[in-house]
Order: sequence, then C-alpha cells, then structure tokens
Amino acid sequence: MAKQSYVGRKVVVVDGTRTPFLKSGTGYRDLMAYQLGAVAISGLLKKASLDAAQVEQVIMGTVVHNIVTSNVARECALTGGIPFTTPAHTVSQACISANQAIAQGADLIRLGHADLVVAGGTDCVSDIPIGFPKKMRTKLFASQKIRSTGEWLKFVLSLRPADFKPEVPQIAEYSTGRTMGQDCELMGTRFGVTREEQDEFAARSHQLAAKAAEEGILAREITAAEFPPSFKAIKEDNTYRGDTTVEKLAKLRPAFDKKNGTITAGNASFLTDGAAVVLLMSEEKAKALGYDTSIQIRDYVFTGQDPNEELLLGPAYATYKLLQRQNLTLKDLEVIEFHEAFASQIVTNLKALNSDQFAKEKMGLTAKAGEINMDKFNIHGGSLSLGHPFGATGARLVTTAMNRLKRENGKLALLAACAAGAHGHGMILEKV
Repeated sequence: MAKQSYVGRKVVVVDGTRTPFLKSGTGYRDLMAYQLGAVAISGLLKKASLDAAQVEQVIMGTVVHNIVTSNVARECALTGGIPFTTPAHTVSQACISANQAIAQGADLIRLGHADLVVAGGTDCVSDIPIGFPKKMRTKLFASQKIRSTGEWLKFVLSLRPADFKPEVPQIAEYSTGRTMGQDCELMGTRFGVTREEQDEFAARSHQLAAKAAEEGILAREITAAEFPPSFKAIKEDNTYRGDTTVEKLAKLRPAFDKKNGTITAGNASFLTDGAAVVLLMSEEKAKALGYDTSIQIRDYVFTGQDPNEELLLGPAYATYKLLQRQNLTLKDLEVIEFHEAFASQIVTNLKALNSDQFAKEKMGLTAKAGEINMDKFNIHGGSLSLGHPFGATGARLVTTAMNRLKRENGKLALLAACAAGAHGHGMILEKV
C-alpha cells in the first residue's frame, strides 16, 4: 500500500511530563482530578521554561467525570497557571482519552488553528462519583418542587431503604454488560493465551519498571506533586513491585472467572490516580522559540472493533492500519510502546500481529505483520506496573516514546492502546 501523507503543517512533540502515578486510595485519596492535571501542566511549563501566555489551547482527556468540574480541562488550566484567555476543553474516549486530546491538539496545529497546545489527561479514581439508584434520583429531582410541610412528609414516607443504597459505577461495557476482565478472559481463550504467558509478561513489566526507576529514567518524566496541608513532595510512583516473580504471581487466584480463569490481580492493571501532559508546537513555532524540533508526529489512527469479541484488540488493528498507511514493517520501528491493560490483552495483540489468519480474515491482508522484537517493546515497564490513570496513559506513552527515541537514537516509534467500547489508537513518532 502506498504511503499516505498526513497533510498540513509539521507538528512536533517538544516535551512531556506526568505526576507520580499512585494506586487509588493512597496518596491522592483526598484530591480531585483537576488538581492532578494542574500539577502536570504547571510542571510542564516549568520543565520547558515556557511562558504560559504562549499556550493557545489546552485539551485534557478524562474518564471519571465529576459534575462539579464538568470541563476539567479548564480547571486544570486555570489552576495550573494558564491565562484565562486561553480556551480549554475536555475529551473522553475511555482509556485513549489523552490520545484523543493529543490527536486533536496536533490537528489544530496542522490545520493552522494554533501553534502551541498543551494536551494530555487526568483521572482521580479515588474521587469516583458515587450516586443513588435511578429511582431515588428521580424522587430527589421531583422534590425540588415541594413547598408544603404535608408534601415533604409524603415525600419522606415514600422513601425506602433500597433508595439509599450507594450506586458505585462499574467498569463494565454498557452494550454487553460484561466487565473488561471478563471480555479479556474470553479473548485470551480464543487466542490460546496461557496463564504462564501472562504471569511472565506481568513479572517482566514490574521488573523493568523497577529497573527504570533505579536508573533514574522514570524520574526524568515525573513532576513532583505537592498539596496542602502538608506540602510534602510526592516524587515517585507507588505502583511497581521490583520483587515480582512468576512464582509469586502463579500463587494468585483468578479474579474474574473463579473456576477456569487466568487473569489475576497480579497480571492485570489496577486503579490508579495521576495526570500527564505533552507540549505540542508547529515546527515553525518551536524553531522560533528555540526548542528541539526533532520529534514529529508522523501519523495516527483510531479504530473501532466488535465489542462482543474484540474489545481489547485495538492495538493490533491500529498497528496494522498504520503500517499500511505508511508503507512500513515492524522491523522499521526502533521503539514500541503499548498500553498494558492486562497481560492477556498484550499477549493476545502480539499473537494477532503474528497471525496470518487474523491478517487475512480481519484486515484483508495477504501476510501478517510479524513478531515484535521484545527488546524494543515497553522496555521501561508499562501500565501493568506503572499504573493506568484512565485519562492520562496516552500522554505517558507519547512522553516515554519521545524520550526513548532521543535516548536510543531511534528513527521511528509506535505507540498503541486499547480502550473500552472496543476502540483502539495508534501513533507513529518520527525523529528527524
């Protein structure tokens, strides 16, 4: 397939940063998502020595919405030091929300609507909105019209104990009713993914993340977070476990299919709080301001799959499409970063890329993409170990891929992710 040009002005990724990622219910348990996003934005401005007045747009992704901060991007921007004259908007596409924010920012620049955009995402699952059942919400809404004491008494007497039962949002597909873990079990079974393969990959992720932290690689991507009343700096993730082994993981019980399942708490990602952002500029603007213009967004795609059978196959679909669009092969890529929702999901996507049957039946191709060189793949850990703040992971992937291209003197980087709703995303960064 001939190379398809990504028309418009060249877009460069100048820099990126993130807060430390923390397990939900720990260090950020008393905070809101906008506060984490503000730390990431202010940290990016400081890291890049950028005058906030230069920022023309702020775009943030989020998944766990709080009605109090319905446009969380605006609150992140204002609290993070961006002038009120700079517009900000929020996007949401499940686990690829930050990817969508970055893609929109890149398109604004490419089409000439902006020269400098801050894009990323934030989520604080510790602050997940917990509501009442629908019946109770209906009663409460109707109660706004109550005026007399008699009407109030009638309203109170109409309430039942079940009306007060908290309704915690479930991480499940609305269209199928299944959780992501249940779908991943089914998908893994179809692709013949074993428990051993999953535990081996999960152990690898944790060990590589711990190694990257020890070598100071993660610290270069992190902005320390400080919040009142203590203002004690949080400088590191509390997510990865360097002592993780296949033997330890093998002792854990299945989490979703209790009888025959292979997915456990140890080979699945966990609820995480955090934020991440990147700095996008037109090549001309970056040069004028004296920034490095070597990392450019070459192309990106978004995909949709069958939520009944292919919920987490987005990375495979996106990779196939990008390779076709750009007339590339896996061997042309020096850096590969995939979002790790589950170890089973990763192994399944790797098998799909190396499957002639998948390439033919699902992609209409005559040959598979091939086997990925694991020496290029998620070499500093991934979501299984670093954590996965739903709305922020995409910006972490871009930042990590950008830094790896520079550090490893590579030419091309591929990043890809799956998302609820059976969506996928892929992006190619090029070092020029």
